[in-house]
Amino acid sequence: MTLLQRLDPGALHPAAPVIPVIVLDDATRAVALARACAAGGVTILEVTLRTAAGLEAIRRIASEVPQVLVGAGTVLQPADVVAVAAAGARFVVSPGLDAATVQAAQQHGLEVMPGVMTPSEVMAAMRLGLSLLKFFPASAAGGVAMLQALGGPFPSIRFCPTGGIGAEAAPAYLALPNVVAVGGSWLTPAAAIAGGDWDLITARCAAASRLRAG
Repeated sequence: MTLLQRLDPGALHPAAPVIPVIVLDDATRAVALARACAAGGVTILEVTLRTAAGLEAIRRIASEVPQVLVGAGTVLQPADVVAVAAAGARFVVSPGLDAATVQAAQQHGLEVMPGVMTPSEVMAAMRLGLSLLKFFPASAAGGVAMLQALGGPFPSIRFCPTGGIGAEAAPAYLALPNVVAVGGSWLTPAAAIAGGDWDLITARCAAASRLRAG
């Protein structure tokens, strides 16, 4: 089952259409965090490479929390793809569209969701065989109105808008027919991770699980 099929609300077991964008400073908290998300029904996790702990966090989640699909975020170059594939990541997310990085992910059997914000970038992604794209940075790049505009010329493309989206804005994005998920950090706030407040994270994930894409 592809990542798009997992996010599709018509799938047999649809995932909650919110992908937490996780930034971890301490990899020892990764397993507890992943289990807290899963307890709330969120089973697709993006762990970013923004910190030195990111790669080890992916490795631990992939090894110890098999019920979640863990991917790597902030993947910027082919070398990052090689590293996250070895760590057990199942998909990669990039803030921009880089053909070499996309092709490296494809060669390693990983699904890839690069960031785009213009029609030209969408067309370039289509030439690479992609149909699920990250719209980033969502709020700064035109938000809901821009995604509505992109829906006309690109009816086959589905988006995961990320950047500046919180719990209040998420439903408006998810109501769009070309949006299958949103990415955001509000499910896993840094203070809750640092304090081990797994109940708060589970509660936020449970609320996200009740949302549905349009």
